Amino acid sequence: MHSKTYHAIHSEEESTKHVFELQLLNFDETIFMEWRKFNGERIQSSIHDAVEDVLKQQLAEGNKIKVCIGTDSQVTGNLTEFATVIVFLKEKRGGFMFIHNEKTSQKMSIKERMLSEASKSVEIAYHLCDLFDQYEVDMEVHVDINTNPNFQSNAALHEAMGYILSMGFAFKAKPEAFASSSCANKVI
Repeated sequence: MHSKTYHAIHSEEESTKHVFELQLLNFDETIFMEWRKFNGERIQSSIHDAVEDVLKQQLAEGNKIKVCIGTDSQVTGNLTEFATVIVFLKEKRGGFMFIHNEKTSQKMSIKERMLSEASKSVEIAYHLCDLFDQYEVDMEVHVDINTNPNFQSNAALHEAMGYILSMGFAFKAKPEAFASSSCANKVI
């Protein structure tokens, strides 16, 4: 079961007293991210509500659903564009996806970029994990990291895998990570 956790944050006041605050790691900003369908149609509601509507509809139609979340990126000049996808697989009936794109001018090494991709996918998975638990839907986080050590992206494999697995999510890397390697790659 995935649950949102609280972390103790230590802060020091002027008089050297230590105050401990409980602060919720809050990913509610994902509500305001712009998402779209593959056909370009903008998703009007929060991503949480949109995913819940999909799960309700698909399960009501008798479809067995699996969700795969992945992010890919591409560097063009001084910009790095990220595409994050939520892929809904209907057992023996195809699938569809929701897409979010964003750009940054921040310079990153290949390892930093791969870990940023993993982080973006985990952020969305974490924001939606209560739905996957509630509707008993399997979910995987896919990373566009090669398992072959001859590839540069492999430098981030162990850290990304540890991060995703420690969050309690199923993990897939290349060549099995189609959500990041194929789906997200096509919508950058």
